[in-house]
Amino acid sequence: MLTMRKAAVLAASICLAYSTPVLADDPWPNEEGDYVTVSMISVDDGHDLEYMTHMAGQYRKGQDYAKAQGWISSYEILVNVNKRPGEPDYYLVTRFPRFADKEEARKRDEAYFAHMQSTTAQMQAASGKRAEYRKVMGSQLLRALVWKK
Repeated sequence: MLTMRKAAVLAASICLAYSTPVLADDPWPNEEGDYVTVSMISVDDGHDLEYMTHMAGQYRKGQDYAKAQGWISSYEILVNVNKRPGEPDYYLVTRFPRFADKEEARKRDEAYFAHMQSTTAQMQAASGKRAEYRKVMGSQLLRALVWKK
């Protein structure tokens, strides 16, 4: 008969024997990378220049600042060249390594509004004005898979 101590050592050995190889012998050739948001934007006819002027100004200023702070990894704007009915004109793609917790999000907001020299109310009003010709059709949250090295 096994003593309690020997039984505990045996149980621990069995657990280690079955758990360690699973971690060390991971068969997946990839791992999780950045989160990726994709926003789908439709712009009314005749307003593309107006929208792109906004994107080259305020949008770019904010995204470049977020990238410099390390909050995002990259961003880009994709145009739907062969657009079919019901599809967006533009896709706004932003990559980021992780979500901010509540305290970090608060600090980021303070820094962002100071950098943009704007308030929430001002940004909401500007967004509302753009809504006269720009529609957000939806967005997706994706996760990149990257090859292991």
